[in-house]
Amino acid sequence: MSFTKTTEQASKYQHLEQMSVTDLLININNEDKTVPLAVEKALPQIESLVTEITTKMKQGGRLFYIGAGTSGRLGIVDASECPPTFGVPFDLVIGIIAGGDLAIRKAVENAEDNTEQAWLDLQAFTITKNDVVIGIAASGTTPYVVSGLEKCNKNGISTGCITCNAGSPLALTAKFPIEVVVGPEFVTGSSRMKAGTAQKLVLNMISTATMIQLGKVKGNKMVDMQLSNNKLVDRGVRMIMDEISVDYTLAEQLLKQHGSVRNAVDNYKQTN
Repeated sequence: MSFTKTTEQASKYQHLEQMSVTDLLININNEDKTVPLAVEKALPQIESLVTEITTKMKQGGRLFYIGAGTSGRLGIVDASECPPTFGVPFDLVIGIIAGGDLAIRKAVENAEDNTEQAWLDLQAFTITKNDVVIGIAASGTTPYVVSGLEKCNKNGISTGCITCNAGSPLALTAKFPIEVVVGPEFVTGSSRMKAGTAQKLVLNMISTATMIQLGKVKGNKMVDMQLSNNKLVDRGVRMIMDEISVDYTLAEQLLKQHGSVRNAVDNYKQTN
């Protein structure tokens, strides 16, 4: 099957090295402005995948991201933010990158071309039919990612993807594909730019909407967030002050006693 990789098409800008810094920044920014509009067109696809993830998680399932290079790193970033933000276990949302943890900082040669490793990486987590696996690849052709989803499909595991080329092998493989077509990059083929931004926006939507559906946000606040630094403790104290109308000292005491904003508020309301 042949299809057009718009992410690999030539930039519409020429002679970048001759541009002033001002022109470079203006033109990059102008290209970046188009990304949210491309994401908007994919909202129905995103909704379908979020609904599937929420359903599976309510049955005890987990969410896996698999990717190579920038795409893999973006998945790891999103997964790593879920425990501190929403107070969920560290193994509820899991990011896997081709080449292993070494590849987070440094490219691992030929890792993305391995057609067997993704399934092995997933099996290390004892993956089941309750889980959902999202393959992330701007090109939509990364062998590590495509083959991983193929194996998941054969084993009855729900699959989604985030790609920036329409009609790609990855999109055709995923049961719940998300295609955000951002077009050629400012620097030809540099998919860490618009494509990476699009992937980050979609990942934000997926994890945040899912966690809200699972009850991890109350009102508009992260009531289950982990209190891992002074800034977050202060934020938690102020949430409690707003919710139950107590002063800072009492709110801080309640937070330390009960360990989370949700528990502090619930316990106070039950006893007062």
